[in-house]
Amino acid sequence: MRLLLAIYVLAAGIIPSGQSYLKQLQQRDSILIADQLEYGVELNQVAEGTGLVFQDYSKVLTDTLTLVRNWRLDTIKVDKKSKDAKLYDLRASVVVAPFEEGRYRLPDVAVLRTMGSQQDTLLFEGMEFEAKTIPIDTATFQIHDIKGQIKYPLTLAEILPYLIGIWILALLAIVIGCLIIMARRTKTVVEARRDPPYIVALRSLDRLRGDKLWAPEKQKTLYSGITDTLRTYIENVFDINAEEMTTAEIFDALKGRVPDDLYAETKALFETSDFVKFAKFTASEQQNAAAVPSAVKFVTSTYQTQLESEEKEEEAA
Repeated sequence: MRLLLAIYVLAAGIIPSGQSYLKQLQQRDSILIADQLEYGVELNQVAEGTGLVFQDYSKVLTDTLTLVRNWRLDTIKVDKKSKDAKLYDLRASVVVAPFEEGRYRLPDVAVLRTMGSQQDTLLFEGMEFEAKTIPIDTATFQIHDIKGQIKYPLTLAEILPYLIGIWILALLAIVIGCLIIMARRTKTVVEARRDPPYIVALRSLDRLRGDKLWAPEKQKTLYSGITDTLRTYIENVFDINAEEMTTAEIFDALKGRVPDDLYAETKALFETSDFVKFAKFTASEQQNAAAVPSAVKFVTSTYQTQLESEEKEEEAA
């Protein structure tokens, strides 16, 4: 079966073949402008080998009735019961679309049929339809501004991926923070084990000196750092549980183990620190300036004394 598109003159034998069909491709109760319509004919019991020629609709329609798709031939049914040849039920159609309101009459459909040396023309009566626009109530119609973008409320399904992502990032941040803290503590412990107690204490006191924590609002940090460093040093060198003792208990345990002048100076430093930390006392500039040097003096003096004592014990042994 073959389909030819051409402009031709009707053959001598014109056979009226009924009415064509018109079908809306958009399912509406009326035809609106720009709706697409399938327009065509059905040919039944067409013998195999029959030639069919359809008129080219791109040359026939007006500007207001546009051809969307030219002729297409579809096979609906094939009858194989015939002894001579197969018989076909065919549907041929075009797709058109009106772009102005009004009533339209589609042209008759003429199909040139060739069977061997015989030619005739099958003529199908054209259909009519009316294209409409959406009616506007001119009595109440008002011109409005263009509406803004519609904002729909967020749903849990939309927010959930972001919440999960934030939760995962927060968890990763916590894990990384814990690993960093653990690494720093491990490093501090390793350094403390590797270096002598007086080196660890002097290094810590030197950092406090560099931080310049002499301002009134920073004095608590300064004195806490000094006394914490000395408590750790006293615990490591003198085997006193200084980190769990009060100032009075520490110096009761140190009495007689350090020179009297150093004992009095260091005790005064601890008492000033207690006043700053617990009584909201503001130390003077002279006290602030002397705090770190006094702590350094205690560390260097006691460690040297400790070394001399150990050397004497080794010689006596």
